[in-house]
Amino acid sequence: MKLKILDNKATEKGNKELPSVFSEAVRPDIIKKSVEALQANARQPYGADPMAGKRVSAQLSKRRRDYRGCYGHGISRVPRKIMSRNGTRMNWRGAFAPGTVGGRKAHPPKAEKNWTKKINKKENRKAIRSAIAATLIKDLVKQRGHEIPEKYPFIISNDFETITKTKDVYDALMKLGFEKEIERASEKTFRAGIARLRGRKYRKRKGPLFVVSKKCALIKAAANIAGVETVLVNELNTELLAPGCVPGRLTLFSEAAIERLEKENLFQHGGVTAPAPKKTEKKAAK
Repeated sequence: MKLKILDNKATEKGNKELPSVFSEAVRPDIIKKSVEALQANARQPYGADPMAGKRVSAQLSKRRRDYRGCYGHGISRVPRKIMSRNGTRMNWRGAFAPGTVGGRKAHPPKAEKNWTKKINKKENRKAIRSAIAATLIKDLVKQRGHEIPEKYPFIISNDFETITKTKDVYDALMKLGFEKEIERASEKTFRAGIARLRGRKYRKRKGPLFVVSKKCALIKAAANIAGVETVLVNELNTELLAPGCVPGRLTLFSEAAIERLEKENLFQHGGVTAPAPKKTEKKAAK
């Protein structure tokens, strides 16, 4: 399969044959499994203090003749703390137990809980290849909600990797026909509830994803455009290519990124090979 190469002025600079990774079958089930594993392994462990609600002395005897006991007072068997007393008559208040003021939680979140999920290496590589192939299917890209021009999909020239200003990146996207897409990605939804207090006040949309071959000026230049992300080709993952487990993100590969993808055989079974074990000669027994 061949794709056109467009520069930052939307002029055609030739065609390029795509590597076999772009012809992979789209597997939403494997993509979802890979994304869920990435998100689960990135979770921050959290939990309540093991001593929360247990720092008060609330020992109450139920025996007949124990001092400070509650036997014969016709009260429930709830742990209580003594607030005051008059002789042998105690003024109790419920404590320690769940449902009492200042008591412990019944089933609090525990920091030792293991959130991690496992996925096989070959399965994860297949998921990445599948997500890469989905970026070329216009129907899937439109189903995700992206506003794409008629000439999509295409490859961007290496000139993009040398852009140093955000304004130049914005102008290049406008010339490529992504006016509606940038406008769509800049809209924010106001969240309701406690998320406002936890750094999640707005729900932001995903826009175009630039895939480059090396660390370049474009990474910093495109960072300030809403919804736009930039990633090295060897650092691609399913969460970037299929946010929310939905394949078909609007992705722009640079020409050099395609060459590196093919040359290094990235995300293929033979892409990473282990060194052959060295042969050791057995010493003759004396």
